[in-house]
Amino acid sequence: MNEQRIKSRSEKQKKALISRLNRIEGQVRGIKGMIEKDAYCDDILQQIAAVQSAMNSTSRLVLESHMKSCLIERIQSGDNEVVDELLNTIGKML
Repeated sequence: MNEQRIKSRSEKQKKALISRLNRIEGQVRGIKGMIEKDAYCDDILQQIAAVQSAMNSTSRLVLESHMKSCLIERIQSGDNEVVDELLNTIGKML
């Protein structure tokens, strides 16, 4: 389980994920700035909810890619442990 595993992604997939994460990173920096400026709590909470939603959306994209490629490939190669691995990961996500 500690071996280095990689997933080849198309440049389009990488760019889309990185773009989403860059926006999320900017949102988090914005929340930090709001706290530093003593912004109203409800405004901060709304921004946190937006970040959580953006992260959930990003997670769904990665999960979909994982299921359509890594999961299928490993099951086809006889590695059924990947199902337990995925269930464990989904449990952590929830």
